[in-house]
Amino acid sequence: MASDGGRKQFWKRSGAKVPGSIQHVYGAQHPPFDPLLHGTLVKPGSKPPTTPVKLKKVSTFQEFESNTSDAWDLGDDDDELLAIAAENLNTEVVMETAHRVIENHSKLQEQHKFQEEHLQEEKQVESVELTSIACGDNRLVKSISEGHTSSSSDNASENTSMQRSQSLPQTSAPPLVSGMADCNTSVTPALTEREASRLDKFKLLLAGPNTDLEELRKLSWSGIPKRVRPIAWKLLSGYLPANVDRRESTLQRKRKEYFAFVEQYYDSRNDENHQDTYRQIHIDIPRMSPEVLSLQPKVTEIFERILFIWAIRHPASGYVQGINDLVTPFFVVFICEYIEEEEVENFDVSSLPEEVLQNIEADSYWCMSKLLDGIQDNYTFAQPGIQKKVKMLEELVSRIDEQVHRHLDQHEVKYLQFAFRWMNNLLMREVPLRCTIRLWDTYQSEPEGFSHFHLYVCAAFLVRWRKEILEEKDFQELLIFLQNLPTVHWGNEEISVLLAEAYRLKFAFADAPNHYKK
Repeated sequence: MASDGGRKQFWKRSGAKVPGSIQHVYGAQHPPFDPLLHGTLVKPGSKPPTTPVKLKKVSTFQEFESNTSDAWDLGDDDDELLAIAAENLNTEVVMETAHRVIENHSKLQEQHKFQEEHLQEEKQVESVELTSIACGDNRLVKSISEGHTSSSSDNASENTSMQRSQSLPQTSAPPLVSGMADCNTSVTPALTEREASRLDKFKLLLAGPNTDLEELRKLSWSGIPKRVRPIAWKLLSGYLPANVDRRESTLQRKRKEYFAFVEQYYDSRNDENHQDTYRQIHIDIPRMSPEVLSLQPKVTEIFERILFIWAIRHPASGYVQGINDLVTPFFVVFICEYIEEEEVENFDVSSLPEEVLQNIEADSYWCMSKLLDGIQDNYTFAQPGIQKKVKMLEELVSRIDEQVHRHLDQHEVKYLQFAFRWMNNLLMREVPLRCTIRLWDTYQSEPEGFSHFHLYVCAAFLVRWRKEILEEKDFQELLIFLQNLPTVHWGNEEISVLLAEAYRLKFAFADAPNHYKK
């Protein structure tokens, strides 16, 4: 019996606390205990609950356990520190953080509300402007790329006023009408700041004693602000020298030289040798784009002189249909140097002083001549330059989109039937004038932009309509679509995407001529 009593006493004593038994461990929860989040759970002076243990004599293992610091257990000191930290953070840091979150949230709500109200006000202003358009008031912006710069340049002019370079033919261009913005432009503060910064970069670059033309090309590739476009185009085309001190004398000399040509040659327009040329020019000018501008008698007179003088001085090609369109962008850009109207198409050109009109005419002639010097084989007999470029376009499209190329071939659509005009008029008949001007910003920034880079733009332009082309299953419908592409609402965004794709194609194919070969 003694042995039985010993057994009971042993198991009774050992059963009170078995090593490895489950106990509540604080700090090992998932997620871990955080006094910042659970500060209210820990009160000052309170201790975490422990498993109740009977007050009996402890075993040797229990003595070892109580004398050993276990990483999973929280002692009394740790409990007190956690309680103090929880109390301090709960009253100071946590409340302060909560107030900040609430304040930030309220500010965000106010900003969203302000943006919604601002958008509603802009819509109301746009509706008022559209109403004023119907009544014959000032119209919206002419050029997509200028829409970005109109609002940004106005903001920049309010902050800093910079005088124009002495190289300009007149003093300073009139400021744009404030508040004007292009209908295709999304007016956001970030965009305005970006355009204002770009305008400042152009002004800083052009104000130096010697303009860095390479840097100017880099800046101009992604578009030129309207305010500096006239001087930038004259520099990029090679009409004006990079040195500021020489520009004014160059302008005076070239303008005088042009009107000497007019005095010498223009009276011969009715001679038997030249009357056919003059008659064709006279017929083509009313067909130009935009029609409203070209139908003005003063504009017709200016364009006739420019085209006839160029034809007489370039007998290898003479006048060819399509050259007449190439005058328009230069004329529109240079006239913006002297007027405030956003849409030049509806501006009465005859209201400008005669001296200003003469400056615009001479500048347009020389810049157009510089352009045609690089693509003159497009307009010589049989137009071999265009024939070659259309063939290159066909081979390029067959490489970049074989399905489109095969679809056109299956329906017997020849590239010459639609792409000849793309090369002859440099896409001017395919996109609005504002897009042409933006396109020419990049063309004049590219080496051989009009002669070489234009090929990749045409390839990207064709593939842009891939879905619509593949949906057409008839020769006639395909040709009608390709000759009347729906670009009337195109703007800066569409042209930027087109140019980016063209640059990608150039990067892939320009230095690998064998890619053209089948």
